[in-house]
Amino acid sequence: MKILAIETSCDETAVAILESLGDIKGASITILGNALYSQASLHAEYGGVYPSLAKREHQSNLAPLATRALKEAGLFKTPSKTTTINRSSLESIRDEAFKLSVEKFLTDTEKPDIDMIAVTKGPGLEPALWTGINFAEALGTHWKIPVTGIDHLEGHLVSAILKKTSPKTLEVTHVEFPILSLLISGGHTEFIVMSEPFKYKELGGTRDDAVGEAFDKVARLLDIPYPGGPGVSALASLSRSRGEKNAIQFPRPMLQDDSCDFSFSGLKTAVLYKIRDMKQLSESDKQNIAEAFEDSVRDVIVSKTRRAVLTARPKIFAIGGGVSANTEIRRALIELMQSEFPDIKITFPEDDLTGDNAVMIGAAALLRGEHHIKTSDVLTAFGNLRLAE
Repeated sequence: MKILAIETSCDETAVAILESLGDIKGASITILGNALYSQASLHAEYGGVYPSLAKREHQSNLAPLATRALKEAGLFKTPSKTTTINRSSLESIRDEAFKLSVEKFLTDTEKPDIDMIAVTKGPGLEPALWTGINFAEALGTHWKIPVTGIDHLEGHLVSAILKKTSPKTLEVTHVEFPILSLLISGGHTEFIVMSEPFKYKELGGTRDDAVGEAFDKVARLLDIPYPGGPGVSALASLSRSRGEKNAIQFPRPMLQDDSCDFSFSGLKTAVLYKIRDMKQLSESDKQNIAEAFEDSVRDVIVSKTRRAVLTARPKIFAIGGGVSANTEIRRALIELMQSEFPDIKITFPEDDLTGDNAVMIGAAALLRGEHHIKTSDVLTAFGNLRLAE
């Protein structure tokens, strides 16, 4: 099965072409084409993602990225005769410039040899999500190819069980259920249990800020440009490298709570008050604050993971989302599992799949297809879509 996948949930525009064989217990997925454009530098001046700007950039880049992905896959051809556009395929697109871009793409592109189109339907920024959905529906209607909506978090979960066996090949190996997944990103912090293929239950989640959001807010307090997570971690690493005891300590929110839930808003406030008290910060002060903050986040995540593992008793512990790339958090989780739960396999995404990307969306759709598990026939944007109840 070949699939064209589209991701526009936030500030990455991505299109990928994938082909698969096998199911979730032994799938092999080939990346035929992959194109991604990050808007991060454009949103830096706002200290976070500006929804109308994200929407505009998605509209400008979807057609060029789709062309690039199709060309890389060897599936791009120009029509041998004049193409008549099915006007109904453009009905849902309101922006005239975007409509012209999509119309030109369809006019210049012969129907490729693909079986399905997959697009992120949520959660995320609804203006951004709608842009990807409108593009996918236009292609599907014109080419007469089915379109399916995929949960963004399901994509992150699936990415954590994919391993590269070559630069263009991903495989799912030795999957056993239940799988406990920790999804940590700018918008999400939650434990999800997959008891069988694509059957989910939420074990715990954040009651306020997601962990990536907390990193970004602390970054703004320290004058680190967006996206702030990598910058905060870099400062923390410099502080640790000095090998000195850090005099700054922050609370570990909900550490004694017997749930698998998180709360990071109070931690961010503690950092704010500390910076106000210190008034003028040297570079070493910033590094110490970053280390103390990251240590607090790490300790909370490790403690909650221990509780979640004891509750779910999984065969596999899979960590997905952008914050899964954090070196200190990753180190601590590996240490926890190896020392206390050595029989449970721990997995992380490949480095280039930790952030938002179309490969994970296509992979989730392909694995669903192999299991004959459909998503809802209603294709609409759900900003607050939940993967599990």
